[in-house]
Amino acid sequence: MTRASILGSKIFRQQAFIAGRWTDSGDGSTFDVSDPADGSVIARVTNCTTEDVQRALDQASVAWDGWKDRTGKERAAILRRWFDLMIENRDHLAGLISLEQGKPLREAADEVTYGTAYIEWFAEEAKRVEGHILPGHQRDKRIMVIRQPIGVVAAITPWNFPIAMITRKCAPALAAGCPVVVKPASQTPLCALALAELGRLAGLPDGVLSVLPSNRSAAIGKHLTESRIVRKLSFTGSTQTGRILLQQSASTIKKASMELGGNAPVIIFDDADIDKAVDGALAAKFRNAGQTCVCANRIYVQSSIYDEFAARFALAVERLTVGASLQGDFDLGPLIDEKALGKVRELVADATDKGAVVLAGGKVHDLGGTFYKPTVLSGVTERMAIATEEVFGPVASLLRFNTEAEVIARANDTEFGLASYIFSQNIDRVFRVAEKIEAGMVGINTGLISTEIAPFGGVKESGLGREGSRFGIEDYLEMKYLCLSVEAE
Repeated sequence: MTRASILGSKIFRQQAFIAGRWTDSGDGSTFDVSDPADGSVIARVTNCTTEDVQRALDQASVAWDGWKDRTGKERAAILRRWFDLMIENRDHLAGLISLEQGKPLREAADEVTYGTAYIEWFAEEAKRVEGHILPGHQRDKRIMVIRQPIGVVAAITPWNFPIAMITRKCAPALAAGCPVVVKPASQTPLCALALAELGRLAGLPDGVLSVLPSNRSAAIGKHLTESRIVRKLSFTGSTQTGRILLQQSASTIKKASMELGGNAPVIIFDDADIDKAVDGALAAKFRNAGQTCVCANRIYVQSSIYDEFAARFALAVERLTVGASLQGDFDLGPLIDEKALGKVRELVADATDKGAVVLAGGKVHDLGGTFYKPTVLSGVTERMAIATEEVFGPVASLLRFNTEAEVIARANDTEFGLASYIFSQNIDRVFRVAEKIEAGMVGINTGLISTEIAPFGGVKESGLGREGSRFGIEDYLEMKYLCLSVEAE
């Protein structure tokens, strides 16, 4: 696949999508979208203003009545067509991901499959929004509980999964009967706009889905959070930004879902299958060049197998290939930008200055730009910043531990609690540790845990709410209690 074929596809759009129409911003401004592999400009996209956002919100409010009054089956049919169109355009969507985000084409195609799965899942869940009949508290009373769509939803999405993070929010909202206004990351708006075009072709009514690219993130976020039209905010991004958005939402007592930062521990016990642990740690750490919120950030290895695991893991990491996706079949692409590269370099320098040893990589790749070599650091301790901060890069930190109680305490010693991973063949230990780890998700003898059928989300400062699974639609519904007085004959 070539850049020309990707940018020449029917789903490539550069304007904002507001209330069923492709439009420029109110002030006519644009911003550049660059290929992280070489820094070249690939598109000039509409730079929406707060006035544009208000126009989208007003139209979404108008569209809400018609959309919520449709049956779940009717909404499901449109979502299913959206799913089918994404599958038909899978190659071009994968190409867009690779071009604006940088991940390898194989991995980008997997993201498209993952993203479409949320649309398929919630299309089916649209028909299963159920209520309850409760026993009456008096003989002449009947109690019913119904669930209704919450209203207009604002979705703010990150750059690391530019397809999946949008479908994971939009699919349950639309299935529940809620219009959605999406503010995609300014680094990766092209995928969001492509999804809007496919949604339009699938038959989403005007105003039900709007996509507003902008690099005025702070102003747009503030407008969405303080708007009384928006009844629900769904955000994926950093904990720091999440705090700001929650504070801004307080004035309107807005319902919020927050999928925030992580500091995922991987715990490898001495009774683990080392081959499986190596493969699992590779998957957990180096997916998307380490730029995921569920990435392995701290790999704790029990002392008796530490040296063996470190040697085998470093060898596996050295075999990983790095390159620009459209130039070949590589395992890792570039980091998203220079800021991300700078953070990785600083964390590695801090760790090595304090005694960590580089077993693999440890420097910028020969390709230059924002490419960084897959890296393994041994001898990492908690006094190094890399053990406490989210790396968001291809650097694996190995930490030594002795006892089960010790490693549980160290793993939990963080404000984050998103993902965690355990490798052990002892079933008793697996359950003990999994129950004591403070995280919303635990991978056991696997490094890949994301799926549309399971609840995705964290505890502590890693977020609020869950996405995916049958629980994922609940955040887009309000519960209403009906009390009926029934006269006796």
